[in-house]
Amino acid sequence: MFRAVLNLFGKWELTDEQAATLLDMPVRSYRRWKAEGVGRVSRDGAARLSNLMGVHKALRIIFSEAQRGYAWIKAGNAAFAGASALDVMLGGELTDIMRVRRYLDAERGAW
Repeated sequence: MFRAVLNLFGKWELTDEQAATLLDMPVRSYRRWKAEGVGRVSRDGAARLSNLMGVHKALRIIFSEAQRGYAWIKAGNAAFAGASALDVMLGGELTDIMRVRRYLDAERGAW
């Protein structure tokens, strides 16, 4: 799943610093994992990866054109008081990522 999330981060055009924040790890560790492969993933890390893939899946369902979904991550959104979904997720907490995922799941009628 880590490789899939790395690919997703590329589509979202994230910096290493942003990616490391989303995964709650030091930038050096993120860069090492990116170059050499994943080490041991904690429960929190696995939950982060799963929720990030859930965000991606919901966007693929909502937007028929993939590029629109990738761009949506950085666009301001009234549901987040004008902040982008990325801004919300960069709060650094697992619950920040989950908030975006829950919003998207509700938008696509998954609940």
